[in-house]
Amino acid sequence: METYYKKLTESQITISELMLPSHTNFSGKIHGGYILRLMDQIAFASASKYSGKYCVTASVDKVDFLNPIEVGELVTLKASVNYVGNSSMVVGMRVEAENIQTGAVKHCNSSYFTMVAKNDVGVGVTVPRPIITSLKEARRFHNAIKRIDSKKKHYQIKEEFDHTTPEAFKKLEKFDVKIKF
Repeated sequence: METYYKKLTESQITISELMLPSHTNFSGKIHGGYILRLMDQIAFASASKYSGKYCVTASVDKVDFLNPIEVGELVTLKASVNYVGNSSMVVGMRVEAENIQTGAVKHCNSSYFTMVAKNDVGVGVTVPRPIITSLKEARRFHNAIKRIDSKKKHYQIKEEFDHTTPEAFKKLEKFDVKIKF
């Protein structure tokens, strides 16, 4: 079977949406869950566009809400595939909000979604190999590798740590906790 290559630029997606009162939380700001929903949609679109397959969300890396989004602001989400595994892709995205009256733009968050391409019966399928066409894409690919390696180390440490030892309980003391069991 011949290897198929595709430019990462073919995964780029940009969507914009005006934030409405119906998108707010109890404090009057745009609900983080609504933004996460938009992020998941654009991650799906980017990964599916790149792979030509139906894709599902496997994981979401850290999402920091850096700035609140107000009603009436134009939110723009930009996404592209940054890394390609066998059936998985890491989609990087940036969320910005623009005050359409003043033109002021603020960075609201960035995140990375790992998406997996599936066939008709839900089994992971091979995706095209990437063609990297810029230094920015090379940097993003390398950074994705670093995040993947870091996650692997984190899970290894988590598996090795025994939370039942006297040393583990001693560590909890500096957090001013009471243990009653």
